[in-house]
Amino acid sequence: MQQSLNLPPARNLIGGAWHPAASGREMPMISPIDGQPFAAIAESGPEDVDGAIRAARAAFEGDWGHLTAAERGRLMLRLALRIEAEAESLAQLETRDNGKPIAQSRADMAALARYFEYYGGAADKLHGEVIPFLNGYDVTAMREPHGVTGHIIPWNYPVQIFGRSVGAALAMGNATVTKPAEDACLTILRLGELATEAGFPPGAINIVTGRGDVAGRALAEHPGVDFISFTGSPQVGQAIQIAAAKNYIPCTLELGGKSPQIVFEDADLEAAAPVIVSAIVQNGGQTCSAGSRVLIQRSIWQRLTAMLAERFRDTVARPSGEDAVLGPLISARQKARVERYIAEAKAPLIACGGIAVDAPATGFYVAPALFGPVDPQSPLAQEEVFGPVLAAIPFDTEAEAIAIANGTEYGLVAGIWTRDGDRQARVARTMRCGQVFINGYGAGGGIELPFGGVRKSGHGREKGFVALYEFSRLKTIVHRFA
Repeated sequence: MQQSLNLPPARNLIGGAWHPAASGREMPMISPIDGQPFAAIAESGPEDVDGAIRAARAAFEGDWGHLTAAERGRLMLRLALRIEAEAESLAQLETRDNGKPIAQSRADMAALARYFEYYGGAADKLHGEVIPFLNGYDVTAMREPHGVTGHIIPWNYPVQIFGRSVGAALAMGNATVTKPAEDACLTILRLGELATEAGFPPGAINIVTGRGDVAGRALAEHPGVDFISFTGSPQVGQAIQIAAAKNYIPCTLELGGKSPQIVFEDADLEAAAPVIVSAIVQNGGQTCSAGSRVLIQRSIWQRLTAMLAERFRDTVARPSGEDAVLGPLISARQKARVERYIAEAKAPLIACGGIAVDAPATGFYVAPALFGPVDPQSPLAQEEVFGPVLAAIPFDTEAEAIAIANGTEYGLVAGIWTRDGDRQARVARTMRCGQVFINGYGAGGGIELPFGGVRKSGHGREKGFVALYEFSRLKTIVHRFA
């Protein structure tokens, strides 16, 4: 049963206090479920971003920066417990704000709590090293925080990406400024309230809402930021990287994907089929790591496409009830984009799902679609649709499958389905991407697993312990004894 929403204020969290935008302007929040406004956020500008960065700097040089690693970790564990206690109300808010089915929102909250638990426990575990050198010298390499880190968060997994980037940054002792996407940011604002209640010093966590091309740009270009973490489109990621380069600071970019799942003729098709469909309809296909291409060995083409088609026909986009697996897309613009790809597809439509009769006509619903055989060089196989659209591509040989899988500008995730152990290892090593799954795809939140891409999918790694290296810098201290 849906709870009443605990809506956060249309304010920014800056220096431990809630402030309206300096301009006084607000933006309506539109629910994808019915296309109607239901809340508002501050429409912030450069002045607000500057205030947040100054507050973060003061915290880094003050109370937050003076905490020990163990003290930081305890605060993060305290926040994890508060997230767990508020998980249901947070999930209800996320579903209303983002449109995803409630089961997915609940899974996101579990992952969010786990991020703060994981990084809270890791805060005092990152050690330096002593380097053997010349006689009479003591050399130490140590990790230290960047200082002020900027986090530009997308709308598809707001809380998960907040947890994986802000969590790791805080564990290292950075003070943070987050600019969530204007399409879905209410749950992140609520997390700001919980962090304040948990006892985080003012300025350790700052949250500024507003338009990406205004507030987001101001954060990326600000000379007071020491590191940028961005998740979003390759086009915006390129602009972020240029802005970071102008200020001589590093950044991590987690961008788009066109991830393949390769199904060989010896695969367990009964196990593979539901995972393949789930990997493209989860979150409406609005996932950078979505398995948006399925490469099928020709000898099993008819059998597997029939199995996938049956599941597609049974998948219905609906308002986010308890049994929903596919909800609306995030916005009218995103809906139009996905519908354009479907309308312009040159490949045959194998199967299409439906839209529930109780789905509001003003909501942003798109029925899932399976196309094939798809030309590997066509837009449907090369471009990120970011919707519940799966391109099925036949292949004959292992070498052909590898060439097709690696034959896009992206490189984020790949899946391999085969019982042949040698082939599993051989093909996995040839994939040009950041993660490879064998006889499975995805790992829930995958909190412990390093994640990131190559080429147009970005660079740098988040999640897991390795993220602490991204959110820190290495200092070498050479001590010569008298």
